[in-house]
Order: sequence, then C-alpha cells, then structure tokens
Amino acid sequence: MSVATFDARVIGAFGRRVSLRLADGREFPGRPLGRGLSIVCGDTVRCRLDERHAEVHVLEVLPRRTALYRSNARGGAEPVLANLDRLLVVIAPLPEPDLFVADRYLAAAESAGIEAVLVINKADLGVDAALEAQLRGYALAGYRPITVSAAAGTGLDALAAVRGGRVAALVGQSGVGKSSLAARLIPDANITIGSLAREQEGRHTTTASRLYPLAGGGQLADSPGVRDFAPALVALDARSLGFTEVARLAGGCRFLDCQHLREPDCAVRAALERGEMHARRYESYRRLRRLRETLMTAHEHGSRRG
Repeated sequence: MSVATFDARVIGAFGRRVSLRLADGREFPGRPLGRGLSIVCGDTVRCRLDERHAEVHVLEVLPRRTALYRSNARGGAEPVLANLDRLLVVIAPLPEPDLFVADRYLAAAESAGIEAVLVINKADLGVDAALEAQLRGYALAGYRPITVSAAAGTGLDALAAVRGGRVAALVGQSGVGKSSLAARLIPDANITIGSLAREQEGRHTTTASRLYPLAGGGQLADSPGVRDFAPALVALDARSLGFTEVARLAGGCRFLDCQHLREPDCAVRAALERGEMHARRYESYRRLRRLRETLMTAHEHGSRRG
C-alpha cells in the first residue's frame, strides 16, 4: 500500500478501531481519523496508510447502498449495518420468541429497501401450535419462513440459497442461535458460540457485528443478540411503518394520511375484521405507531434543546 488513498470494506467496528478487508481478501486493523465518522460493519471506506505510525487511517465513509438504522433514546437514527441485500431475522422455539422484536426488524428492512427473510432456527426442538399460528400471520403478510436447525444441520441448503451470493446479516434475539448458524455456514471461521443459560433466557457471546466472506461468493454478518429493537423513525414509511400487509391495504383507505387506528373507512382495520390481517401483527403495528410518536416527540424536544 502507498500513501495514496484506497477503498476497503469494514468487517468489524469496535469503538475507535475497525477491521478492514481489501478486495483481494487481505485484512488489517484501521483507525478512524477524527471523531465525526460514524462507521458500522458493512461500510465501504476510503483509507490512507500512515507510514510514520504504521497504521491505516479511515478518512471517510463512502455512500451506503442500504443501511439498517435503529432509534436512539432521543429519537435520532443510528446505523447498525450497512450495504446489506438481505436481512435474515432469526427466531426459535427457545428462548420464547418475542415476535414484536422480529416484526420491528422486518419493518426496518422493508423500509430500507433490504429484502427481509424470516428464519426459524432450532427446528429440532419442534414448533408448537402457538408458534405455528403466529407463522400463519407471517404468511398473510407475505413471508414464507425458512425452517432450519443449526444443531442438526438441517435446512442449511435452503438458507444458503436465500443468501444467493449477496451480502446478508443474521439478526434477532439473544440465544436464537445466530452464531451457531454462522458457524455452520462458514465452518472455517472461528466463531464463538454461546448456549442457553436457562430455558427461557438466552445469553449471547457475539459482542459486535462481524462480516465474513462465504465460499462461492457473498458475505454474511453475524450480529449481537438483542432484547429489544426500535427501528429509526425517520426511516419508516409514514403510512405503513414497513408492515407489508399495511402497505398493500392502505391504498383502499378513505384518507391518504390514515394511520389505521380509529379513522373511518380504514381498509386495514376492515381487513383485520375479515381475518385477512393477523391480529397480533396488527397489534405490533399499533405498538410501533405509538413508539414512533413517542420517539418523534423526544427527537423534537432534543432538537429544540440543541
């Protein structure tokens, strides 16, 4: 490398340090130059070698094709992952699935133009009737879940086919087995795998997102598990909030600015009453609508103070 600038992919970000990969596969650490850079896993960055200190400086973040954003406590947007093609939202029979978290990941992906895929891991534990009923709600929304088992090694071909040589990321609750899936899909990578500490609670060992190259092309990001996730309000579609069934039905509403809560002649609520939208998914939409209003208020107050 010379003093000239060059581009690299961020494969891990850890505070004021990042891990970088060149197109030829070489990997090395880097340091952002200045404190104004917001760098996340998946970013493409422009760099320069500081020969005097023998380190690589990151000068700028290049424009992102796509990005997954979350809301901070003040209602602002924080990037989580960048330049994704697919978001693999993982749930499992254990720990008890929080489908409202899954819904928010799906909504964030849809709003960001990232293809969202629902993945059911730990199929070897069995899917009970209650979860099956919830999966029917996802089918109404247009999602056809992929059922896999990292422990048994089943369903991995279908999951690999969904990746399709693109850039994908595994996200979801702690303990659902994202790192186990990543280890199955990338057997040469040294991925630490945690286990369930108690039947109803997952503990994760992944502390930061990491982007791995895949055999045959494409890349896969493993991300830390979460207890909750709030998509960035500024990135959500004002009418549908990223809920595919709401977006499909909203055109039939009487009012263009219908929020699908109490307005008359609402096509979304009519579909709910006819059983064409799942009741829990609608409740999830309502909760996200309330959260959006709360975060918007916090963001407006924060902007006035600033």
